[in-house]
Amino acid sequence: MSSDLEEVEGVLLVRQRLACVRQHGERVFHPARVTLARAHRHRLQKPPLVLFGHLHRGRVLQRGLVQLLLVAQDDADAKQLIQRRRLEVAGADIVRVSVPSLDAAEAFGKIRAQVDVPLVSDIHFDYKIALKVAALGVDCLRINPGNIGSPDRVRAVVSACKDQGIPIRIGVNAGSLGKDLMRKYKEPNATAMVESALRNIEMLDAENFDQFKLSLKASDIFMTIEAYQRIAGQIDQPLHLGITEAGALRSGTVKSAAGLGFLLMAGIGDTIRVSLAADPVEEVKVGFDLLKSLHLRSKGIHFVACPSCSRQNFDVISTVNELERRVEDITTPLDVAIIGCIVNGPGEAKEADIGLTGATPNNLIYRDGAPSQKVTNEHLIDDLEAMIRRRVAEKIAAEAAENVELTSN
Repeated sequence: MSSDLEEVEGVLLVRQRLACVRQHGERVFHPARVTLARAHRHRLQKPPLVLFGHLHRGRVLQRGLVQLLLVAQDDADAKQLIQRRRLEVAGADIVRVSVPSLDAAEAFGKIRAQVDVPLVSDIHFDYKIALKVAALGVDCLRINPGNIGSPDRVRAVVSACKDQGIPIRIGVNAGSLGKDLMRKYKEPNATAMVESALRNIEMLDAENFDQFKLSLKASDIFMTIEAYQRIAGQIDQPLHLGITEAGALRSGTVKSAAGLGFLLMAGIGDTIRVSLAADPVEEVKVGFDLLKSLHLRSKGIHFVACPSCSRQNFDVISTVNELERRVEDITTPLDVAIIGCIVNGPGEAKEADIGLTGATPNNLIYRDGAPSQKVTNEHLIDDLEAMIRRRVAEKIAAEAAENVELTSN
């Protein structure tokens, strides 16, 4: 399909533990059961394989997809939306599009025709919108069966999903629990969220539909963690993680890292969305960096850099920020250490693919653990960028040659 967007890398997922080994120079994560009371469930032996466009989630797959949310406007705005969010879409594995009306569904169709990235439609209340986007090629429907309407309407949506191989995400949010649950529990809590989720799951079970994933989001970290821990012990379908309405860029990043990091390190979660009151491109950046810090992603440059101190021989902060900006386009994994002095510099630099340590009279660049060349402060950033790009080109060429050799054998 032709597209105005860059084709994004499809990464497959599976719920995994953070037990890893070294294999062929890369970190490989061993699938393991979540350590909760799940052994009695028959589906534990063969959990459902949930298909999603060109991505898959379930057995024997790799975890860690990043989502962002856009809004489908009317027909005239569809192309403008795509162009305005080009960078964000190119950097995300999945894009969720809010579709609040039938007119917006038509705009969604325009978006679907111009992008290759998998699209989730976010739909509430009107089952006709769900049927419309299903016909237009949506990859996943985000709905709550409980607010779609009568059982006949739920059945119609599920039937369309079955016919076209479309999974459903049940999205439970602490801020929109049913009135009866609020009367029962007085206030949002993890138990109420899980009960809401199980009610929605029962509606899909009644239609013999197991191609779904689930999210249970709250703005409170502890409520979110407890809800996911509880539900992980009761179902085997994939879980989509998020701290909803996390806040502004800085505070929301911290809150999301704390909550999502805790769950991911416990082996819970299959896809994530970082929810920030900021430009969506920042959500994608934070999500990728979170996964990279947990070794669930290796895409792009991983920087190690020291904070400011009186020992620095060059301005580390401005150097790292400018260098990070310049190499944002690189997707090849590479470790780069930027250390301002000779106290910690050599040790960190030797562990990186490329490392810089501050020194007098000239700074020293390491390559693959060995001293490579001296560089002055004047040309520091330019020289580092050039070396990084050469190293990336070499890695790409080496991988291509290895692939050719494997193919020929």
